[in-house]
Amino acid sequence: MTTDAPLLRTPLYAWHASHNGRIVEFGGWEMPVQYSSIVDEHHAVRKGAGLFDISHMGRLSFSGLDAEPFLSNLLTCRVDNLVDGQIRYGLVCQEDGGVLDDILVYKLDAMNFGLVVNASNRNKIVAWINQHAANLNPADHAVDFEFEDLTSTSAMIAIQGPKALGILSSLTTSTIPIGSLKYYSGCAATVAGIEAYISRTGYTGEDGFEITISAGPTQSLEQLSTTLWEKLLTAGQVDGIQPCGLGCRDTLRLEAAMPLYGHELNENLDPLTAGLGFAVKLEKPNFIGQSALAAIKANPGENVRVGLKLTSRRIAREHSEVYAGETKIGEVTSGTFSPTLEQSIAMAYINKSHVAPGTAIEVDIRGKREAATIVVLPFYKRSNS
Repeated sequence: MTTDAPLLRTPLYAWHASHNGRIVEFGGWEMPVQYSSIVDEHHAVRKGAGLFDISHMGRLSFSGLDAEPFLSNLLTCRVDNLVDGQIRYGLVCQEDGGVLDDILVYKLDAMNFGLVVNASNRNKIVAWINQHAANLNPADHAVDFEFEDLTSTSAMIAIQGPKALGILSSLTTSTIPIGSLKYYSGCAATVAGIEAYISRTGYTGEDGFEITISAGPTQSLEQLSTTLWEKLLTAGQVDGIQPCGLGCRDTLRLEAAMPLYGHELNENLDPLTAGLGFAVKLEKPNFIGQSALAAIKANPGENVRVGLKLTSRRIAREHSEVYAGETKIGEVTSGTFSPTLEQSIAMAYINKSHVAPGTAIEVDIRGKREAATIVVLPFYKRSNS
């Protein structure tokens, strides 16, 4: 008898299953890994546009007078100076500085905030939030705080690539032209007749947008999601838009050197070692993990996250050992064959005495050493960024 929870499905699951989506388990969800090929879908995003179902990501809502100070205490980034519509990358850390998750925090208005968290970490983060919300006790007023997990009552679709703006604009009505949205900002809008919130964010290294919708008064979330998905595909047909799965989402984010929880981040790794110091504001008022992170900054560890380019086409998978001569100096966290660079690439944590760009090292791939070179991250950066 198994006690494993059943896998969850997004509102677009039926569409994926009926359109040749190869379904795999990911973070407790049944998700499409690809439709055509990972390489074709990868190139569609880099050259035109790709459409991703990211409804598996956790969407959490916070409201009330105490929402902002609560999030300020919960997150490593600043929340107090966000303006309406602004979005910021941050981390949720333990007291010892270990990363529980990396997140995006949205300020909708003075009393309303959103958090997007990784699918595999949603239950853990919800429990963490509830644990700390129980300790809310403002000195000057009664607690004014509401927290809700909206993951099952909303859907999220990402359109990414150099053609994404034009495609989405053709279907969108908003008080702010979406072309004027800065990176990491958002606004309410109507897309293909559906009320939505659009953010200029993504996980591919390209320009693009993420669209969040909820069920309507007369249509189910599945109906609205499918309508929006198909309208975007139709509008982007001339630009070569393709539905894309988790496979190319991973190759795209790796080329852009974006960390993936469970690979570059985990509870035993701190964000400073991971190279995410920009998202850790030690000067702000107290937040969970602040003291530990301040101590780590004052006395850094031995390892640094770096990029590797391999000479051969073999892929250095997670946990592949990295060597300088006969000395093990680190371990690979993510690796792939880059469709854009046509070269095998990887990210790894390496002893800081060996991280100078151009340093020649070797990676052990299933018992055979492969030559590689330390390189500056990211591997790929779009030309107009």
